[in-house]
Amino acid sequence: EARKSDCRVGRRFLPDLAIMAPTDFSKFDMTYYTKSALAGGICCGLTHGAVCPVDVVKTRIQLEPTKYNRGLVGGFKQVIAEEGVGALATGLGATGVGYFIQGWFKFGGVEFFKIQAASAMGEQKAWDNRTAIYLGAAAGAEFIADIFLCPLEACRIRSVSDPTYASSLPGVAGRLLKEEGVVRGFYSGFGPILFKQIPYTMAKFAVQGRAAEAIYQSMNKKPTDCTALVNTGVSLSSGVVAGVVSAIISHPADTLLSKVNKAGAGGDGSIPSRMMNITKETGVVKLCTQGLGARCVMIGTLTALQFGIFDTIMRSLGAEKFHFHAPGGGH
Repeated sequence: EARKSDCRVGRRFLPDLAIMAPTDFSKFDMTYYTKSALAGGICCGLTHGAVCPVDVVKTRIQLEPTKYNRGLVGGFKQVIAEEGVGALATGLGATGVGYFIQGWFKFGGVEFFKIQAASAMGEQKAWDNRTAIYLGAAAGAEFIADIFLCPLEACRIRSVSDPTYASSLPGVAGRLLKEEGVVRGFYSGFGPILFKQIPYTMAKFAVQGRAAEAIYQSMNKKPTDCTALVNTGVSLSSGVVAGVVSAIISHPADTLLSKVNKAGAGGDGSIPSRMMNITKETGVVKLCTQGLGARCVMIGTLTALQFGIFDTIMRSLGAEKFHFHAPGGGH
């Protein structure tokens, strides 16, 4: 009889995992969203800053594939041999600031949009449509975040492609503004960055959410049954899966973004015509594969750490993270 009961638990685990008391949406106030945004800013700023050396090499491979053609490790050796170890920190300021701002709006925005959707739809309908809510919340939050990220990403890529351009983030930004203006200087890559970041973020949050559910299901445990260390391990593991999937989906646009922000790339026409020229010159296959290995390593690591750090900071701030659940359990 006990075995039959265990089987029933195993079969019904995923709904049971999510069955809790009705959510008190009043606790998800501006303080909660501020904590979410702060945790998101810290996790994105720290992780993107930490993988800055990988990003430098990846960007060089994308911009000069004929020169940097020895893979990720060979690229590291080339950059260090020609420019010294310090070159691996090129664009670190723009990376840290840009991705703190982006993480603030991305993670804070995803929490805001998904909670508002769940509150408006009702918990049962929200549970049934949680993947769609993840995707919609991620797309909306990322669009807002990219408005703020794009100028700083343009500065980072210009620094990496031309280390002599300026000696600091304000110097790069000032020279870009003076020579090319706001639109061409800071927003040439806005189309590619949306094309890259929105599918990436949609996949990142949807895949991570479902991967975490699957991991808890395989352990026959709920998040509330686990220690903080185990929950962090689940965040890291599901983050790796989400990061690699997201990296592959968004890589062509990442390559295009790197190239369109390089001085003179694609000619002097409009941004769409420059993007078309770059695509023709590079070829679709190379857009999809140049630097992909380095980016999978970078994004897989980065995404895992982001979810781990985000959940840890939220717990340390005393914020109980929102989870979708099926109040009726009728599945």
